[in-house]
Amino acid sequence: MRTLTIIAIATILFVVTTASTEAQRKTAPAAAPPPETGVLPPGNVEHGRYLAEHVAMCVECHSTRDGEGRIIAEDKYLGGNIPFAPPWPNDWASRAPRNRGLPGYDDKMALRLLTEGAIGRDGRQLRPPMPRFRMTRQDAADVIAFLRSLH
Repeated sequence: MRTLTIIAIATILFVVTTASTEAQRKTAPAAAPPPETGVLPPGNVEHGRYLAEHVAMCVECHSTRDGEGRIIAEDKYLGGNIPFAPPWPNDWASRAPRNRGLPGYDDKMALRLLTEGAIGRDGRQLRPPMPRFRMTRQDAADVIAFLRSLH
């Protein structure tokens, strides 16, 4: 008799759990389709500023410096000489281009640049020291929104 009771309780629990799971499956929203390649989500300019100046450090290479090595505030993101180089022979860029406003980059190219490992406008890998970023789409959209807000 005791075995029969345990089987009955187990059966009831199985039925209730299955019904609950099925009900959740029916009421859960369908998964969103994957985002279209090259389409930017809305960007958050302030979060993009934070990423560009404190995480990705774009400001360090893409800005002009004074004779003391300090970034010139009004020249931020207008391009500048790379402030360091490795001591071995290399294909190191000596100058970083302007990225204020992202001239020459449409949404798709800018997104690819920041999410697929520093792929430039021409589809080729950018030269070091440009980091091979693999940002999330949202972080990339935020950085793009920030850089475009600078014109």
